Amino acid sequence: MDASSWYLALSAWGLLWTASAWFGFRHLGPLLAPYFMISWITGELAYFHVGWQMLATAAFAFFGGLEGTTGALGLALSFVSWVGLAGVQHRASFAAEAFEASLREGLGADFRREVPERRAGLQRQRVEPRDWSRPFSFSSDGVEVVRGLSYGPAGKRNELEVVRPARATEAAPVLLQIHGGAWMIGEKEQQGRPLMTYLAERGWVCVAINYRLSPRARFPDHLVDAKRAMKWIRENIANYGGDPDWVAVTGGSAGGHLSSLFALTANDPRYQPGFEDVDTRVQAAVPFYGIYDFADRQGVRGRSAMLPMLERYVMPVPLLGNEEEWDRASPVCWVGPEAPPFFVIHGDHDALAFVEDARLFSGALRGVSSQPVVYAEVPYAQHAFDVFHSERSAHAVGAVSWFLEWVRAREGVPAATRETGS
Repeated sequence: MDASSWYLALSAWGLLWTASAWFGFRHLGPLLAPYFMISWITGELAYFHVGWQMLATAAFAFFGGLEGTTGALGLALSFVSWVGLAGVQHRASFAAEAFEASLREGLGADFRREVPERRAGLQRQRVEPRDWSRPFSFSSDGVEVVRGLSYGPAGKRNELEVVRPARATEAAPVLLQIHGGAWMIGEKEQQGRPLMTYLAERGWVCVAINYRLSPRARFPDHLVDAKRAMKWIRENIANYGGDPDWVAVTGGSAGGHLSSLFALTANDPRYQPGFEDVDTRVQAAVPFYGIYDFADRQGVRGRSAMLPMLERYVMPVPLLGNEEEWDRASPVCWVGPEAPPFFVIHGDHDALAFVEDARLFSGALRGVSSQPVVYAEVPYAQHAFDVFHSERSAHAVGAVSWFLEWVRAREGVPAATRETGS
């Protein structure tokens, strides 16, 4: 092929990436994984895609790739792609309004007034340049990461790390981060970094954990490990500047499932073998794009059912004849008046964990919980939208910090963590 033909092919490929982020598809069978990856990366990094497409266009122009009808068609496709990417980036800003509306609905129109002024001043008011210019950079002069800490007997799968302020703190609020990965893959370093970095810069101590993975581990092994990490927090977090008596839990995808289940099964001895006396209650839960009903009772997933995967790799027994055990693995079956405050977050373009599941879970929780339940449905957001810095991720981080600080303020927690040292 000549240069113009190559340029046309590249332009069509770029437009395909743009279209994948623009439209929310599901039920794609074997094409689901590549579609998700392309849609996710393009949707959160639209400006970067404009950049590489423009650079490619300039390079092809130098070599004559824009000449003739073929080159002109390629340029037209590129132009459509750039306009589409600008629209994709603009739609990311809609998250700000969605989060604001959800917080007002769940916490009250004047929720900000209930947060002390000094604490509220720490919350994100705008999208910082790093939120789009350095998406994978999580280092911060104000943050220290302590790695390789063991909390259980399962070797690397029972390791955690502490993300804390570089300056010494005392009695800081604690966030427990549980990674996702379909219960079968994932590492503590890979998820929750924008949120943990942001909170640590503002005085929080965050704990990110590994846990045993399927198929070698079967439910409830993952949950038992997360609760065992709480045992470590109760006994050790004060040494790292955290308050063992104020802990919130979060996680995305499988971590969303586990964090919600963690919050709803506090002190259940079945999930605390050998450490039944440890208090595993949390002050708040923030699950991102989780799975809340393993049995999919409402038929949300249709022909994209997760049942075969869960039966083969995650659950110890098949669903038929073991419905009670599957209920115990489903957060929607645990909702009750004793649930802590919840902030459920889900994107309405999620191709992996369907948004209808989150709607049903948050609705069920609101129907019985004595505590606030905030539900944010993020417009045009794909699965894992918060994993790295982006505009949409920044709005999520700001909203979560407001929610957590509101919970603390309502409980009368002092407005600022006391620092020690210089």
